[in-house]
Amino acid sequence: MRSKNETPEDVRQWLVGAVARLWPLAEGSLSLRRCPCIRKGCPVCAESQGHPSYILYARRSGKRVSIYVPEALAQDIESAIQNGRKLQQLVNEAGVRYTQALKRERMSEPRK
Repeated sequence: MRSKNETPEDVRQWLVGAVARLWPLAEGSLSLRRCPCIRKGCPVCAESQGHPSYILYARRSGKRVSIYVPEALAQDIESAIQNGRKLQQLVNEAGVRYTQALKRERMSEPRK
């Protein structure tokens, strides 16, 4: 709930509470890929289907990394990525609300 009298501290408390509800968090993208294996005579590879595997693509220290994700964890990682996107939206909203609160605070101070 946003009010016209929101202070910078109100924005901080709102953001801290909203972020606490977002765990787990991740940033990146999850992809399903199909790759051949190294076994000779593999029936799946012979049909050109490839073996499915999930990969998380993310950034670490500015470099792109890829991490294998077991199929049993793929849904959990996808949820974490969605929460990461929600976090980005919250940070954007917090910036706008914080700026507006600071401006209101400044306007209510007595002029020198």
